[in-house]
Amino acid sequence: MTATISHHNQSYTFNPLQPLDISMPLHDKQLQPECFWAEPVAFDVIRVGDFVGSVAEGGTTNYKRVHVTPHGNGTHTECYGHISADENATIHNCLKRFLFVAQLITVTPQKQENGDEVVLLEELEKQLQGIKPEAVVLRTLPNTDEKLTCHYSGTNPPYLEPAIGQYLAEKGVQHLLLDLPSVDRELDEGKLLCHHAFWQYPKNTRCGATITELIYVPDHIADGLYLLNIQIASLQLDASPSKPVLYKLSPDFPTL
Repeated sequence: MTATISHHNQSYTFNPLQPLDISMPLHDKQLQPECFWAEPVAFDVIRVGDFVGSVAEGGTTNYKRVHVTPHGNGTHTECYGHISADENATIHNCLKRFLFVAQLITVTPQKQENGDEVVLLEELEKQLQGIKPEAVVLRTLPNTDEKLTCHYSGTNPPYLEPAIGQYLAEKGVQHLLLDLPSVDRELDEGKLLCHHAFWQYPKNTRCGATITELIYVPDHIADGLYLLNIQIASLQLDASPSKPVLYKLSPDFPTL
């Protein structure tokens, strides 16, 4: 089965039956990524009178409460409401399209004189030269499955050079996805320079733009052009746990 889309006057085909999930699943009481000192994810059984919301404990149905901090537990997608007091700046209000042409690239954070590891603009510019995607997906090296369980809090994990946010905004990239806890430094005195630059907040805010953090792109998924589907919960919050899914795009050449 194949489907066809058009991007910049070029047709591409993809197989909707071959999704590539780049989200991190959330577990109850299991090792999983955590950042910014968030509490672990927890699934609590609801108990009311004689009712117990667990079939394993003798109940008729499973009925549980989920405790999750979107920015601190696993894959999440955020809008400019993350840095704005605007009550209407929610991910439900801002993200109205869910399919985008995305370029996946692999980058290596570079160690700076202060010891920080930073993804530099120079590397992105080289890899995106001549490419105009709607979304950019960043996979950082080294790319081990430790990313699925890493506790980042207090470790000063790698982040992006703030100029990357400005560059992507000027290039018209609406959605940025990466496998790091944040585009900005863990402790940066609240400046959030890359967030501000990417969303062009507050002077020329890109209300429909999103940032998705803590994805995981396995090595078997090659760099290249993909159809991206961003799936979120309809939460009136600045961020939601999310499930980004890729579909490999191939040029659709006409049959002679």
